[in-house]
Amino acid sequence: MHATENDRIIIRGKTDSTPDRHGTVREVRGQDGEPPYLVTFDDGHDSLVFPGTDFVIEHSH
Repeated sequence: MHATENDRIIIRGKTDSTPDRHGTVREVRGQDGEPPYLVTFDDGHDSLVFPGTDFVIEHSH
């Protein structure tokens, strides 16, 4: 998985009652676009993210 700053991410909810989480990659801390990623979520919360299978990257242009 590779990301760059300003890519949008989606972490899919694990159940039907758990909403997806959306955010923006602010910093890539791994080499060559590899995780972990510092993400600012749309609710304003910042988190260091290690992507799993429920993680989708929408690359910025």
